[in-house]
Amino acid sequence: MQFKQRRELKRTRVEIIPMIDTIFFLLVFFMLSNLALTKLNGFKVDLPQTATAPRQTPRELTLTIDKNRQLFLDKQAVSEANLQNLLLQKVGKNASRATLILNADQSVPHGLVVRCIDRAREIGVAHFAIATDNSSAMKP
Repeated sequence: MQFKQRRELKRTRVEIIPMIDTIFFLLVFFMLSNLALTKLNGFKVDLPQTATAPRQTPRELTLTIDKNRQLFLDKQAVSEANLQNLLLQKVGKNASRATLILNADQSVPHGLVVRCIDRAREIGVAHFAIATDNSSAMKP
């Protein structure tokens, strides 16, 4: 009587390449979906350009100053005199934790921007970010 030879069993291996592909796909998916959820609550203005500044992400409030020196707080028109009142309404008791993003046109005088920062500081806002456009590097 003849018996069939036993085949040698192969060791099973865990293939890592498909796992890496899947993890990379998930990483790209979550990065792109995170970028799609970011929005700026201001109007489009001609921002000054920088080569090194990171893009600022909006956190709470965006103060836009257009080239006609009109102020907008989260797309709501506001006068310089009423800026403090509207800021106080928006941030309430959490003024020290609020971030005010300044989205000012590059033709706006520096003094107006400083006055707006000063008015925000008077009610307790301590964190500021200045929006810039880094789409093209500055020429030396």
